[in-house]
Amino acid sequence: MSSVLESKPAAAPAADAPKAKPQETIDGFHLVIEALKLNGLDTIYGLPGIPITDLTRMAQAEGLRVISFRHEQHAGNAAAAAGFLTGKPGICLTVSAPGFLNGLTALANATTNCFPMILISGSSEREIVDLQQGDYEEMDQLAVAKPLCKAAFRVLHAEDIGVGIARAIRAAVSGRPGGVYLDLPAKLFAQTMEAEAGKRSLIEVVDPAPRQIPAPESVQRALDLLKGAKKPLILLGKGAAYAQADADIRAFVEKTGIPYLPMSMAKGLLPDTHDQSASAARSYVLQEADVVVLVGARLNWLLSHGKGKTWGGPEKGAARQFIQIDIAPTEIDSNVAIAAPVIGDIGSCVAALVAGLGSNWQKPPSDWTGAIADKKDKNLTKMAETLAKRPSPMSFQSALSVVRDMVKARPDAIVVNEGANTLDFARSIVDMYEPRKRLDVGTWGIMGIGMGFSVAAAVTTGKPVIAIEGDSAFGFSGMEVETICRYDLPVCVIVFNNNGVYRGTDKNASGGADVAPTVFVKNARYDKLMEAFGGVGVHATTADELDRALKEAVASGKPTLINAVIDETAGTESGRITSLNPQTAAAKKQ
Repeated sequence: MSSVLESKPAAAPAADAPKAKPQETIDGFHLVIEALKLNGLDTIYGLPGIPITDLTRMAQAEGLRVISFRHEQHAGNAAAAAGFLTGKPGICLTVSAPGFLNGLTALANATTNCFPMILISGSSEREIVDLQQGDYEEMDQLAVAKPLCKAAFRVLHAEDIGVGIARAIRAAVSGRPGGVYLDLPAKLFAQTMEAEAGKRSLIEVVDPAPRQIPAPESVQRALDLLKGAKKPLILLGKGAAYAQADADIRAFVEKTGIPYLPMSMAKGLLPDTHDQSASAARSYVLQEADVVVLVGARLNWLLSHGKGKTWGGPEKGAARQFIQIDIAPTEIDSNVAIAAPVIGDIGSCVAALVAGLGSNWQKPPSDWTGAIADKKDKNLTKMAETLAKRPSPMSFQSALSVVRDMVKARPDAIVVNEGANTLDFARSIVDMYEPRKRLDVGTWGIMGIGMGFSVAAAVTTGKPVIAIEGDSAFGFSGMEVETICRYDLPVCVIVFNNNGVYRGTDKNASGGADVAPTVFVKNARYDKLMEAFGGVGVHATTADELDRALKEAVASGKPTLINAVIDETAGTESGRITSLNPQTAAAKKQ
């Protein structure tokens, strides 16, 4: 016996029955945007193109500020500088393959300099990349990025976007900061999910860079070592500036009475005119100090690895002892023995040292501080005589004396500096008065950071920016003056124009028609480039003309480029790192 199950047509809904609401959804584009907003990341530096053009449009529509550049490397440099200035990871957004590679230079530089930055790049689909089927701009970007940054992640599913961005944020700012790569394949953006579930999938990162408290015994060991020092020195690195522990650092310096020496991007943590500043006696204090406290500074090539002639040679080097404050224990003993490592975040470590000083702390012997004061007075007097001169054409010193006066009048202005001689002279001539007001080429000493750093400084702070550029260095990112004009940023670029790399007088040794590799077009008018995009261009041939133009630029806040004509015979081969140029170094020995 069999039975048949009959199906009956469903009854028609009553005319007044409520209609089911369509389910709200959210796509990958908006999940990325909402994840950034949730974590207070409100600015994107990048360059639109496949597959992220729509993301830039949507981000702007949703209230994020999108600063679009002419080249991804400069957008990446801007993101890195923003990270240094704010302590939050700067966001750089690029297209796939070549655009990603352009941004990768900035990402690697950010990691080397310990700047928190996240490079987000669109990419080809995994299944095509893995089979090498020849997709548009096909590249295994995650594999390429991994060796050059602190961490790298790929997100394949919309529901994981929140996790991916949260992990990138934590990796960028926790411990020793650095660059992070986040790979977003093209089809991820179009994926959708139920809106409420999408909202729940996002993560607001809690305490991404928690304090790392130093061990009490390490603090006491450092204090005991300092107590016995006859010629102590505090050396401040850019990590000290990044830490934003300004009050504690100042208290440590002033309560101990120890002379201090700032690395270039640490200038302004205390004013360069402070009585305890030893900048004008740099060579002397490095050679003579018996106990050196490293605060956010590494004993890399910029400090001659803590040994050699810079530090007084083998005999004095053997007797010198170091106290090093660093969040990364693996940095300790990387070049020389560290007698007293203090591991933790700089703010916590310095605060612990201050608390341990007590009321009866003995300041350094007067013969040490007096000898430094004598050296400073002699060197500053000599410098003042040089800066007072007004040669025609301008020297590096006479031009920089104008910038020096402007920064003294406007200590809130941010100085961006790159070049060879332009960088070297500016470091020693232009005094800084406030922290995190000087941005330069950093640990790698690379050229090309100028316009990206300038844009980020202006966007992040709203303060005037003075970019002191060698003519060679400016060439790496000069087209970004259009970006400066497009966003009407208060940036004044000063191009120190001496017609070439180092100087404009080299000759073609073969006698051929081509100019020497280090020589540029003679008497170039870089100011016309700024004028082409609606900014202000000024051609300055004297210090007085430069002074008037700089004052007008800072007062107006208009995008300005001053073509400062420098004596083309001025300049030294390779600046102050001649020893790293084998041919030049060998010639000098002969």
